[in-house]
Amino acid sequence: MNREMIYIVEDEDDIAELERYNLIRDGYRVKVFGTGEAALEQIKTEPPDLLLLDLMLPGIDGLTVCRRIKNEFFKATFPVIMVTAKGEEADIVTGLELGADDYIVKPFSPRVLLARVKSVLRRQQTSEVEIDNESIKHDAMSILPDRHEVIVEGKPVKLTGTEFRILYALVRRVGRVFTRYQLVDFARGGDAMVTDRSIDVHIVAIRRKLGEIGKLIETVHGVGYRCKE
Repeated sequence: MNREMIYIVEDEDDIAELERYNLIRDGYRVKVFGTGEAALEQIKTEPPDLLLLDLMLPGIDGLTVCRRIKNEFFKATFPVIMVTAKGEEADIVTGLELGADDYIVKPFSPRVLLARVKSVLRRQQTSEVEIDNESIKHDAMSILPDRHEVIVEGKPVKLTGTEFRILYALVRRVGRVFTRYQLVDFARGGDAMVTDRSIDVHIVAIRRKLGEIGKLIETVHGVGYRCKE
């Protein structure tokens, strides 16, 4: 039986209950918070194993909560899954850039919810297993796996763990075309729920963070992506 503690931050009672019921039935421990402020107070003393975070909240919004957890106050290592009615790419990219690990767009089925939760928790447990310590240099970009750093023209570029592994896979095999499924298998240990949209959003975020050199990440229409030589 699963014993991980999952926090739900959701102000819509019916959605919070749907999440709570299905997670408890699957063996997880669960706490529900109606505001971001309440969740942050609890996280200070008792961080969860995973956070399900709605973006549209009363008071401080979900993106602000994610920023404070990942960057400002806590620098937390536990994963965050955004749960949102916003299907717009810009909102999803912003959340991923702030450090969120995945997202679910409302409405969703309980099976999708549980699959995403299990996938992210497995990825958290095996996040370092497939990257060796050999540094890679391509054009003006250097990737330093042992330090989990990307340097572009002498300046560090901050990537999420998933973004780092996707970029590492592409640059390690310059010129090779990777399907979306192959990239997600590498980035998430081979056991994630794969969607074309999720990998596309991560690629958008990587290109944006790399700036001009992001043009090296090329879309191969109908197939996937590659890093140009």
